[in-house]
Amino acid sequence: MTFRSLLLASVAGLTALPAVADVNIYTTRQPELIQPVMDAFTAETGINVNLAFVDSGLVERLKAEGARSPADLVMTVDIANLQQIVDADVIQPVESEILTASVPAELRSPENLWFSLTTRARIVYASQERVADGEVTTYEDLADPKWAGRICTRSGVHDYNLALLSAVIAHHGEDYARTWAEGVKANLARKPEGNDRAQVRAIWAGECDISLGNTYYMGQMLADPEQTEWANSVRIVFPTFEGEGTHINVSGVAMTKAAPNHDEALQLMEFLVSPEAQAIYAELNNEYPVLEGADLSDLVASWGTFEHDKIDLTEVAGHRSTALRIMEEVNFDG
Repeated sequence: MTFRSLLLASVAGLTALPAVADVNIYTTRQPELIQPVMDAFTAETGINVNLAFVDSGLVERLKAEGARSPADLVMTVDIANLQQIVDADVIQPVESEILTASVPAELRSPENLWFSLTTRARIVYASQERVADGEVTTYEDLADPKWAGRICTRSGVHDYNLALLSAVIAHHGEDYARTWAEGVKANLARKPEGNDRAQVRAIWAGECDISLGNTYYMGQMLADPEQTEWANSVRIVFPTFEGEGTHINVSGVAMTKAAPNHDEALQLMEFLVSPEAQAIYAELNNEYPVLEGADLSDLVASWGTFEHDKIDLTEVAGHRSTALRIMEEVNFDG
């Protein structure tokens, strides 16, 4: 065979190789928070991952794009946001033994429409100086008058607090939840304002003794020299529902109906619940992995262990509109 023939055969062989498809993701999480785990996937598979940050209007964008959407997956936080995507009918069920074996039933859609990737607990930040060990016990207890003038929290209509109130409804019913919200409001040291870290700052400043917050904010504060002192003024306490576990929320992933790169997207979803990816993803965000036995970061492990509430998150999401109405009726932020 001549050199020309060899060259042509070689070129023909190269052009015959199948192109490796990318995976395109719409994410409401800042890309830098998830890029390292995507890089690990690409290193293992050769499949590139393209992240598009969608700060707002995710559902509207997917509905407008329809079958022409370039997005294969959506990644977002908060069970209410996941349920909104379900209700918009823009995602498809995913059948995967790996996913169903790795993600506990209470942390995925009953129809396999979405799967949790990490969890975060809605906990109490308690003053190291002014709150005794064992003084904080249950969520129900936060409405007790013993906490009068001692609680700080962000807006009652923020997603995180609406999810907690939705869980109260799921456990105790609407009437109890309204009374509970009124009780917590009566115990506030100040009108709700700011984010979860602002509440810890208020504890540090002596304005209140306890606040509601998500666990991962402790990691964020400790990483910020200006906020480290706030973080060191409190400890994390894991309240429970009476006879149940600690309220959690989730970050999750779902496959779009369009999914032009279905097989590669499924491959990525399964990678995201692998021990390697779970450890990376959870550490990046100071969250808890959903895969049993996956490594916790040293920082998250230092906060202690807890049993999470096993109530169906889909049921919790279903009470969101009622929770919003209750918060407005009791004028929680007023």
